[in-house]
Amino acid sequence: MARSFNQVILMGNLTRDPEIRTIPSGQSVCSFSLALNRSFKGADGNWQEATDYVDVVAWGPLGERVAQYLQKGSQCLVNGRLQSRSWEQDGHKRSKVEVNAQDVTFLGGRGEGGPSQPQQDQPASGGSQQDDVVNDIGDEPINLDDIPF
Repeated sequence: MARSFNQVILMGNLTRDPEIRTIPSGQSVCSFSLALNRSFKGADGNWQEATDYVDVVAWGPLGERVAQYLQKGSQCLVNGRLQSRSWEQDGHKRSKVEVNAQDVTFLGGRGEGGPSQPQQDQPASGGSQQDDVVNDIGDEPINLDDIPF
């Protein structure tokens, strides 16, 4: 039997704040959803916009970081694999395909859908600011035997 390849890379914006919970074994799991925008030419030749929504699950420390640093509207890049699961609810069989995240890269900066963080203390204008001092090391040639690596 031939091996299969299951890998997805998605870049989008969170549609809601991440939800983190702990399963009975003590491991944390974070669930969030991405909105993926795309453009295409319709049958009439005009450009159209569409959005796809994909559910993502991140386990353990990765999920904890996602819950800590991302929020609704944050942009991120998700690398993971597709996973299907099924369950029974109210007598009906349900199933779902979602992305099991192996890596999440936070994109954008502060004020671009990312979490708001307090500003660092900045020196007041007109206040004293210490300049970095660069010592002159001269123009002597470097002996390669003196380098420790």
